[in-house]
Amino acid sequence: MTKQRTNPRRILIVGGSSGMGFALARRLSAAGDHVTIVGRDASRLRRAQDDLGASAKLEIRVADITSEAAMQALFAHGEPFDHIVCTAADFTGAYERLPALDLDAVRRAIDSKIIGPILLAKYGSPKLSPGGSLTFTSGIAAYRPMVRGTVVATINAALEGLVRALAVELAPIRVNAVSPGWVDTPIWQTVAGERKAEVLAGMAERLPVGRVGQPDDIADAMAFLIGNGFTTGTVLHVEGGHRLV
Repeated sequence: MTKQRTNPRRILIVGGSSGMGFALARRLSAAGDHVTIVGRDASRLRRAQDDLGASAKLEIRVADITSEAAMQALFAHGEPFDHIVCTAADFTGAYERLPALDLDAVRRAIDSKIIGPILLAKYGSPKLSPGGSLTFTSGIAAYRPMVRGTVVATINAALEGLVRALAVELAPIRVNAVSPGWVDTPIWQTVAGERKAEVLAGMAERLPVGRVGQPDDIADAMAFLIGNGFTTGTVLHVEGGHRLV
């Protein structure tokens, strides 16, 4: 049984309706924190809310982090947050070789992982309480790019630069990123399709830990960054030793 916090925190998770964000929402909710999940799809948010269980400490809000107006509205009212976490990413159509690459897909990916975090920092940081933090999600592609992964590698590397710059500009607010390796989340259905299980099994054989990641592995890392008040401007690698192979 998860121990309940005696001082519940208010935490906003963008992308918390599935995958790593949902795992974090589940962990924090179980610990008694006030959790607000933000996403673009109202039906997915409601399903996540149902899966997490009815609670006065759990809220859902429909908003698009790539829209400046939506971010202004999201933070215009309500109490301050203690922490903001973003796991959102839209790489639909972005995993392609250059000749087949659609620039609209590239722009959507950039909007979701660069523009979105910038807008979250711009409008969310003034609503953070003292000692608050922003935590974003990078990825192994910045260090071990793969064929068809040019866009993803570029965006993840850029996000890590953004984290360091924001840690300086927004201090004493802390800004960090988790850099996951290959994690078994729904995005792999887009990347590998019917070969998802085969592709993930092949990577598991290569990794020193002998398996690919699970959403809870990343949730653990995010929880650490949220709670450690002496960590900022840092990229925490949670990738099973992928950078070594």
